[in-house]
Amino acid sequence: MLTGSMPRVYIKTYGCQMNERDSEQVSQMFVEKGYTMTPTEADADVVLINTCSVRDQAEQKALGKMGMVHYNRRGKAPLVTGFMGCMAQSRGAELIGKAKVDLVVGTQKYHHVVEHVEQIIRAKEARQMDDERFSIVDIEAETHSQNSIRDHQLKDRQASAFVSIMQGCNMKCTFCIVPYTRGGERGRPITDIVEEVKRLAGKGVKEVTLLGQIVNLYGRHEFPAVDGKSPFVQLIEAIHEVDGIERIRFTSPHPIGYKKDLIEAFTYLPKLAEHVHLPLQSGSDAVLKRMHRPYSAAKFEDLVARVREARPGIAVTTDIIVAFPGETEEQYLETRALCERVRFDNAFVFRYSKRRGTPAAEMEEALQLPEAVKEQRNQDLLSVINNIAYEGYQKLVGTDVEILCEGTSKTNESRLTGRTRTNKIVVFEGNPDRHIGEIFDVHVTQFANFTLFGDPSLVVAAAC
Repeated sequence: MLTGSMPRVYIKTYGCQMNERDSEQVSQMFVEKGYTMTPTEADADVVLINTCSVRDQAEQKALGKMGMVHYNRRGKAPLVTGFMGCMAQSRGAELIGKAKVDLVVGTQKYHHVVEHVEQIIRAKEARQMDDERFSIVDIEAETHSQNSIRDHQLKDRQASAFVSIMQGCNMKCTFCIVPYTRGGERGRPITDIVEEVKRLAGKGVKEVTLLGQIVNLYGRHEFPAVDGKSPFVQLIEAIHEVDGIERIRFTSPHPIGYKKDLIEAFTYLPKLAEHVHLPLQSGSDAVLKRMHRPYSAAKFEDLVARVREARPGIAVTTDIIVAFPGETEEQYLETRALCERVRFDNAFVFRYSKRRGTPAAEMEEALQLPEAVKEQRNQDLLSVINNIAYEGYQKLVGTDVEILCEGTSKTNESRLTGRTRTNKIVVFEGNPDRHIGEIFDVHVTQFANFTLFGDPSLVVAAAC
């Protein structure tokens, strides 16, 4: 079946940056074993989908994608197919029958994916099974799984990289499936993380983004505070000392993780980029309580003010869920008013959707709001957020912004793209050989659709 050359592997990723990093690690393990990664499933012998369960839409996309893989490969050589990640963890063996896949691997078993694939391939080649869909389901918890895979397969002149520093979440927000798919909080040792960052810097990486389900609560149960500084601030300080690293970001945080020491870090650690993500979720205290979010709207606004005071010009973005079960029109308007006062640089606005196995999904049916109400509030709040954000983008026209050039634009390969320190995308014309992977200023001439555009004639000469 797969004799001769080593099998070709295709991995499709849905969801967050953590999933992207996990897929990257699994790809590297396949390459080290001699497999070939392919960018399309059409010529792949192994097709794996790394899944997300945060919203039902993400699960349906993954299931639909796998269905198309099977449909398009009818009558051709058998595939090894499988799901990894959060949906795999939450639905387990159910997916074997539902999606007719060979492999289901949970969030703590990424480091076993290659050996599982090899076992399935050997079984199929030897015809050792009665059922052609010989399958493996591996979703059991595993101690220290977060420390198992750390090698990066970097692209040529790759200037930014994700660094996973922890797994899991203990917060148990009523709308969220993550604590049930990723497990409890587990942090890697600071020394291991710093060594990984040093290796990345040695390969030319200039920016790292620290990843965790609640990244700013890193190590709170495992490592001690030192001189009043949390393990997370200790980690940032250590990374700040790594030569070659110019920017440090982190996602996704929780408002309660922004303690005094982290806010103060923005006053004395210049490599911390001017962007914080502060998931609000709701501007109504009553809704926040039903969500099990341990802060009030007033405390959230005070936090934003303290962050902006610590680093003037910092960009603040957020997540908001509208039409949470039981949300009244008055409570929605509280969220809307808070957004108008805080004036976020941008926001991800989501309509509430049931996630099987979460407390919110079990709330009495009378509290579940109609889809029409969800859509109306979603569109209304997006309009508020977009109008405020556009004002911020307009102010940047005619100014110079520092960007880290990441490569060619996804929508126009003849142009280059980079990000500002406030995490805004900038597209401009330039020389790929000279600009990719470098930090320099671009003069902003216009903006559209949350993208800034620079005049190629005004790219700072020092970068040329």
